[in-house]
Amino acid sequence: MTANITRHLLLMALATALVFGGCDDDDDDSGTTDTDTGPVECNLGEYDGYFEINTQSDVTTLAGYTSISDDLYINCPSCTDLSELICLSSAGRGLIIRYNDVLTNLDGLSALTSVAGNLSIDYNDVLTNLDGLSGITGSVGVSLVLRSNFALTNLDGLSGITSVGKSVAIRNNDALTELDGLSGITSVGEFVYIESNDTLTNLDGLSGITSVGEGDWGGFEIAGNAALTDLDGLSSLTSVDGKLWIANNAALNNLDGLSGIGSVSLGLSISNNAALTNLDGLSGIGSVGDLSYPGSGLGIYDNAALTNLDGLSSLAWVAYLSISGNNVLTNLDGLSGITSVGGGLSIYDNTALTNLDGLSGITGPLGGGLSIFENTALTNLDGLSGITSLGLYDCYGGLMIIENTALTNLDGLSGITSVGEELEISSNYVLPDCEVCELLDQFTDGSSTIDVHDNLDDTCTPVPTNCP
Repeated sequence: MTANITRHLLLMALATALVFGGCDDDDDDSGTTDTDTGPVECNLGEYDGYFEINTQSDVTTLAGYTSISDDLYINCPSCTDLSELICLSSAGRGLIIRYNDVLTNLDGLSALTSVAGNLSIDYNDVLTNLDGLSGITGSVGVSLVLRSNFALTNLDGLSGITSVGKSVAIRNNDALTELDGLSGITSVGEFVYIESNDTLTNLDGLSGITSVGEGDWGGFEIAGNAALTDLDGLSSLTSVDGKLWIANNAALNNLDGLSGIGSVSLGLSISNNAALTNLDGLSGIGSVGDLSYPGSGLGIYDNAALTNLDGLSSLAWVAYLSISGNNVLTNLDGLSGITSVGGGLSIYDNTALTNLDGLSGITGPLGGGLSIFENTALTNLDGLSGITSLGLYDCYGGLMIIENTALTNLDGLSGITSVGEELEISSNYVLPDCEVCELLDQFTDGSSTIDVHDNLDDTCTPVPTNCP
């Protein structure tokens, strides 16, 4: 009986050893180098080609691969878990994460260290963070795009990125309040877009960027960020090789963060910033524009609270100059440093503007046309007395003085002898026709079309030779 019990115990011990590990073998020389990542073995090497994940089972198909030679698309409305991608360390081209309706995190991509092409994260409705991408370091080869991720609150998972080959675009991320996760970026090859992020309050995460742009492909756009109050995060920016747009930022009250910029090579546009009262942050800019690019120059448009342009006092040259729709702006004195305009000059619909004296430094010819439209408080044009002729920049040249309902004389145009292709002086209801006739008499070459109507009808004595 005792012998039977002993035999039974020995058999149980042997079974237990076989089930729960068998014998240790410290001398295993099987040669395997598999990485232990729990249930996924990283032993499949590189996936050749591009791969698109549309279902949860597609995630399983890619499990075990350590890299992919082409683009990886994660476009999976039903996916909830990317943990089986834990082996993936590099994307040979781009990583595009788009239209994942129920995906809340990217933790399954935590082994990823490099993206050679585009890193694009778009339209992921419940994605709250990018922490799963914290392993990416160095450069994103082409572009970094974050668009319409409505629950995304921060970009901290991108803190290892130091440069972007072409562009950075942060658009329509409604819950994003700051960009601190981008603070490691010091270089962007072409363009930065920060657009329509409704709760974004600052740009401090961009403080490492010193320059952007590459001519007509480059620049900086900050537009439609309703809660943004300042641009202090751009204080390291010294040059924009391309275009700089600041538009439709309803709470933006100053541009002081741009004070380090010395030049903008193509265009500078400040428009529809309802709380902006001054342009003091632009005081370092000496020139704007390039005549080889049509439309290049300076535009100040529809800033309802803008009271002065004093921040542009260092500006000496612009390719094109347009000031319009700034309805509490009373003068242009901040432009007194401008001595030359390579293209056209347009002053339009500034209802409180009383004079143009700030343009008195402009001497010699304009490269393009001169347009003075709908400035209902403007009484004279004396600040234009240094202009001698108008040209045909951008295929347009001419003189347009239209609907300036308080304008009483044209004495400020007394130096102009040539106006190019077209002349219209109309609907200036207190401007005597005799003033127009005297102006026409001083031209040494005629315009191809002349349109004079609806000014103050009077009788000139004697009648000038060219009175229409």
